[in-house]
Amino acid sequence: MTIDRAPRRWAAAGLLLLAALLGLQLAGASTAGAAVSTGVSRSDAIHQLQIVRGSIDRTLALSKEGHAEQAFTEAKDGYLSHFEYVEIPLRVADAGLTARAETKFAEIRGSISSHAPVAEIRSEIIDLRGLIDDAERTLTDTGLSAPSLVFGQAFVIIFREGLEAVLLISVLLGYLEAAKAGRFRKPVLIGMGAAVLATIGTFFLLQGVLQALPFGRELLEAITALLAVVVLFWVSFWLISRMEQKRWLEFLRARVWTAASAGSATALTLVGFTALYREGFETALFYQALAGFGSGLGWYIVAGVLTGAVCLAVVAWVVFRLGRRIPVKVFLSTAVILLMATSVAFLGNAVRALQEADVLALHRWDSWPTAPIFVSQSVGYWPSRETILAQGLLTAIYLMGAVYMFGIRPRRIRRPAPRPIPRSATPTPASTAAPVAGVRFTVLEPSADR
Repeated sequence: MTIDRAPRRWAAAGLLLLAALLGLQLAGASTAGAAVSTGVSRSDAIHQLQIVRGSIDRTLALSKEGHAEQAFTEAKDGYLSHFEYVEIPLRVADAGLTARAETKFAEIRGSISSHAPVAEIRSEIIDLRGLIDDAERTLTDTGLSAPSLVFGQAFVIIFREGLEAVLLISVLLGYLEAAKAGRFRKPVLIGMGAAVLATIGTFFLLQGVLQALPFGRELLEAITALLAVVVLFWVSFWLISRMEQKRWLEFLRARVWTAASAGSATALTLVGFTALYREGFETALFYQALAGFGSGLGWYIVAGVLTGAVCLAVVAWVVFRLGRRIPVKVFLSTAVILLMATSVAFLGNAVRALQEADVLALHRWDSWPTAPIFVSQSVGYWPSRETILAQGLLTAIYLMGAVYMFGIRPRRIRRPAPRPIPRSATPTPASTAAPVAGVRFTVLEPSADR
């Protein structure tokens, strides 16, 4: 009996396997047949989504003008004539998202037919716009361009801000050594370590505060991005940055001198914290904006942050342990240019978010070529009159500033002859070699390398 059961079990297992394979083949054939019968591929569906966006815009405009019947017809046509084709590949990729979009379309038609307030229809359309973006992300491959862009942006942010932090550390510690107050290095370093932890906490705190505000997602993303653009403009624009950085270093030197003269470890800890946390707050804000428009690319942002941190650690080791010179001016100048480009991308995304939230007018340029959604959110390219003009204006300001700083200003400035330094004067880090932790180079002020 035992010998007879084994073949039966093997036969039953074989039949089950054959049935499973046949079922998979039939399911695949059914799906392929549906795709062939409708002729809807993912690229076709993405094209239909572009048409749906225009239909949504017209529906909102007609509702605001009080043309309820025409708005209902437009909303119905946008769904039946276009979004239904999107549902075929979208349902396979994300059935839940498909159901939410269908429900939102139905809710909008119901609100229009019941003559609901325009504010209610507007809120539902804003939600639908977000679902349409999610649908396009679901149907679009990330490719290589968008991940590379956000990886580079994340890398540049931490490397540039961190490099300036390294320079600040060298200036402060060099000043302590020059003032023969090297025993106070530890409190300064403790304050800087606390600033690093505070920076991480600030990122999550900003995220929590923004989510708690009574605004929609699109509006919050726009506010964050605009703040980041303002700060990026401030730290990137050559003339403003150099003047402001010089004042900042003078303020830090004065604080260090006062604290060291009084022998106050607490005051020196606060100086170290203040010096580094300013860079940290900027970093937290930039990453908050980058994450807001990095849907679907979060791991590439994390990879950029980690890679930048590792490279920064190597640079710091080269500076403090080996005492080697590094091309600070080249690094910071290149980083500033890349941050300028990042601010242009943030601005395009911010304007588009305001348009999606119906805060800013939206005039699409349908004749302009479109880009995959991941690339668009990485560079802030959304073909509309408002986004293109805003990005063009900011780019023009940067170009004019560069022309002035590198072309016009050097010709107007006549450098005076250097004044002799009295022997009794207190040496400063800018003119004194600072042997900080084995560093054997003259400390360079960050303001000169902007």
